[in-house]
Amino acid sequence: MPGIGILGGTFDPVHLGHLIVGETARESLNLEKVLFMPAGQPWLKADRALAPAQHRLRMVELAVEDNPCFQVSRHEVDRPGPTYTVDTLEAMRAELGQDVPLHFIMGQDALGEFHRWKAPERILDLCRLAVYPRPGGAALEWREIFTRWSLPEWQVTLLRAPLMGISGTDIRCRAAEGRSIRYLVPDAVRDYIQKQGLYLS
Repeated sequence: MPGIGILGGTFDPVHLGHLIVGETARESLNLEKVLFMPAGQPWLKADRALAPAQHRLRMVELAVEDNPCFQVSRHEVDRPGPTYTVDTLEAMRAELGQDVPLHFIMGQDALGEFHRWKAPERILDLCRLAVYPRPGGAALEWREIFTRWSLPEWQVTLLRAPLMGISGTDIRCRAAEGRSIRYLVPDAVRDYIQKQGLYLS
């Protein structure tokens, strides 16, 4: 049965690197669709000011609108308070049933912090992990990962995604300084940022 990929993040803003990862996961894992899921109030980034969730959600909608295999989920944006991946996955399992394979797509840097997440063992009960490399990231210690979480090898897939040195931090800085963000984000997202005056202060 084709599975469903879940690509979460702050998407502040969504950029071409996110889209490349989503398409790589769709193709590599033979996914029916990839759900882009903007975080509402991510607890691991509670100390960082984010663009309002509705703006981040709208930018993701604009970014994926031309790909019928990409969809946007409001699960976390609509949930009040801090958002936790395990709660989202529990809700999705309740909706989709137990038979649909769920693949949670994450960067290798996030995997390194996985032990800090809420209920990591339960997350591993609810989904498989698809991990993509990050530029400059340390090599993944796969043996340690499988040993630490008692994982079968089929539960974690390393995606061979192109390494894209694009970061939301750089895009926000460029926008704040009035510099070009063309070719870093989809044109519709660039136009939205400019029209809304995002990241100017």
